Amino acid sequence: MNRDVRGGASGPPRRPRRIFTTATTRGEKARALRGLGALGGLAGVLVALMLLPVACTAGVGARDTARWFDSEPVNLTTSGVPQRSTILAADGSKIATFFYQNRVDVPLDKIAPVARQAVLAIEDSRFYEHGAIDLQGTLRALASNLSSGEVTQGGSGITQQYVKNLLLTQADSDEERQAATAVTTARKVRELRYAVAVEEKYSKDEILRRYLNIAYYGDGAYGIEAASRHYFSKHASELTLPEAALLAGVIRYPYAYDPTRHPGEARKRRDTVLDRMAELGWVDPAEAAEAKRKPIDLKIDNIRSGCVSSKAPFFCDYVQREILTNPVFGKTAKDREKLLKRGGLTIRTTMDPRAQKAAQKAVNRHVPPKNSAHKAAAEAMVEPGTGEIKAMVVDRELGPDKERGKTWINFAADASHGSSIGMQAGSTFKAFTLAAALDEGMPFGTRLMAPREFTPVGFRNCDGDKVGDPTASLRNAADGEGGKEFSLVTGTHHSVNTFFLALEKEVGLCDTVRMAERLGMKQASGKPLEEYPSFTLGFNPVSPLRLAAAYAAFGARGEYCKPIAITSIKDASGHRLKVPGRDCEQAIDEGVADAVNYVLRGVLTKGTARGMGIGRPAAGKTGTVDNFSAAWFAGYTPDLAAAVWVGDPRGGYRHPMRNLCMDGTCYGAVFGATIPAPIWQQSMSGALRGTRASSFHRPPSFYFSKGSGEDRAKVPDVRGMKLGDAVDKLRDAGFTTNVGAQVASDRYRKGTVAEMSPGPGSAEPGSTITLRVSKGPKKRDGGGRPGPGGPRTPPPATIPPPGGPGQEAPA
Repeated sequence: MNRDVRGGASGPPRRPRRIFTTATTRGEKARALRGLGALGGLAGVLVALMLLPVACTAGVGARDTARWFDSEPVNLTTSGVPQRSTILAADGSKIATFFYQNRVDVPLDKIAPVARQAVLAIEDSRFYEHGAIDLQGTLRALASNLSSGEVTQGGSGITQQYVKNLLLTQADSDEERQAATAVTTARKVRELRYAVAVEEKYSKDEILRRYLNIAYYGDGAYGIEAASRHYFSKHASELTLPEAALLAGVIRYPYAYDPTRHPGEARKRRDTVLDRMAELGWVDPAEAAEAKRKPIDLKIDNIRSGCVSSKAPFFCDYVQREILTNPVFGKTAKDREKLLKRGGLTIRTTMDPRAQKAAQKAVNRHVPPKNSAHKAAAEAMVEPGTGEIKAMVVDRELGPDKERGKTWINFAADASHGSSIGMQAGSTFKAFTLAAALDEGMPFGTRLMAPREFTPVGFRNCDGDKVGDPTASLRNAADGEGGKEFSLVTGTHHSVNTFFLALEKEVGLCDTVRMAERLGMKQASGKPLEEYPSFTLGFNPVSPLRLAAAYAAFGARGEYCKPIAITSIKDASGHRLKVPGRDCEQAIDEGVADAVNYVLRGVLTKGTARGMGIGRPAAGKTGTVDNFSAAWFAGYTPDLAAAVWVGDPRGGYRHPMRNLCMDGTCYGAVFGATIPAPIWQQSMSGALRGTRASSFHRPPSFYFSKGSGEDRAKVPDVRGMKLGDAVDKLRDAGFTTNVGAQVASDRYRKGTVAEMSPGPGSAEPGSTITLRVSKGPKKRDGGGRPGPGGPRTPPPATIPPPGGPGQEAPA
């Protein structure tokens, strides 16, 4: 008779040793049973066996007892063995692993036959020959233990061990775990009853498979596949004879035989397994001897649970929080945690490893994790039209904040997905005021006066209440200017605070707020946006992720999609679980979005972030928070959007970025274009490298009804004209004037305009032209040379006609 792969190698059957024979006296058996008192594990087994006939004689009929014992217990479940869950990037690469027990369930044919043989040899060599209870094996183990004076062999077969592990694994409370391990007759009877039911329900092969996948192999490895990967960095199907014997030997006492802690004991135990395999005839003695000569050769692969060791820790943390907080993954927090850490899930996400790597490299380069100024940076990348989060980074490691260069707070996400309360968004919110104005049909050439100071009165919130402070005076940031008119285009390019306050008043505070809300904006805390006149200046605290998703809607021609990180989840059986789907809507008209894109493109070419282009059509907006407490840049293409924040986790107002020096590089005051924009430029270039560039659409023609908004008007030459006439002519041409100090001039008569700045030519409509009036010719000495006391002999003056060709005044 030959053994198949279930039991081991082929060979002649071996007569089992008979520990108790017909010649064994009743007294000898009794003494043996009394010895069980010191052997707790086996005592329960035999006492349980002895109780069965007692139950029959105590009034329970033999037939009823058999029926009770053989029937499947109503509370027996063989499902729910914890398996580790894996989070994958969009390309299938691993981001992180979560587990309560590090286990990977595999079919029997994915376990090397030699590994199956090794476990059977040392744990239950008669597994395929006996039922749920191996009385012969139990008595043999008893005799061996009594003769040695200690427990050297167990009495439980593989089915009973499987049941015990199953009950322990499924225990959710300390009380249940204690019940699963208590050395009591009741527990043994329950295990035996379950073992009978399991033998009735499953084949021997299936029971062996389940046992190999549930057993603990020490050092945090559960199941033979996880153990093989952990100790040898290979699959269980690739195990060699000495490796298989080592793992088989660990099962009985996982800590004592753990090869990482006790290599000497582990080797002795391995050799015992090899000897037993040779004794059974399942391996050739010479082969076993050769295996025993080999040293233990471990190639440890430590799999850590959670996001700390992930290459994308903050994206990983976002996904983890999504599962733990979203009711779609379980009714209670406990249910959701159990699903993640025990469910054997395969979680496919939206993360693009190339974008993630590019973003992390960019933030780390410009704001190193342990920088001398203690500043921090965060970036989120979102795909327009899908809402898929392609990257999420913080310039820190995930860990305790008390350690420099680490933080538990995900500055890129909202409080619900990262504990961050958000950061004031600064001038990036001006894009929502711009969008609201364009949504109301304002052409690009619409012009408004931007005063040097703005008193916030005349505003009403969405409840109709008056808001504002008549005693306040809002001014332009250092990257803005005021005291003249701007168009929608130039006011945005120059990021003029008072222009946008005037524009917000024109379109209405509520309409501006509603526009931001339509584009998914709310405070990082989850609360609605607060509504005050300075709304357009970005006082609301938000997250880079929400801002990136809002700007992504511009790139998607007005289609806003809520950010998503998970595309699919499969359980351990390969069944798909329900996940939140894409949630997109047309938030603003395509033409409005095209107009926003037209204006914001100029920020990268002519505005506050000029020079920060990425070699393809792109648009964006800088943001500098009051008092330089933080800086932002949000930008996008039709294919990818990103928002970058730079600030101080200790508090931006207490630690502003004025006169900032960081790791030997000094920046002075930090604007949105100083550090955030270069981070955006580098990360976007890396994320989009090798991809086809998409173009924006031309805005509807009616937006050009007052010009492009950046048209330059002709500046008439008013030199030689009387001051009043010059001012009138410039005003009629659309310019404002400012009178400077008088200048001496040999060319222009006293009382006429001698100089104008900027000079004749073209300038932005509404620009201020500074005029300087002649006070007469320069004084000359007697030789005709200019001198302090010489007579004045002016040359003949040639006065150009008012509308003539422009001429530069002499220096």
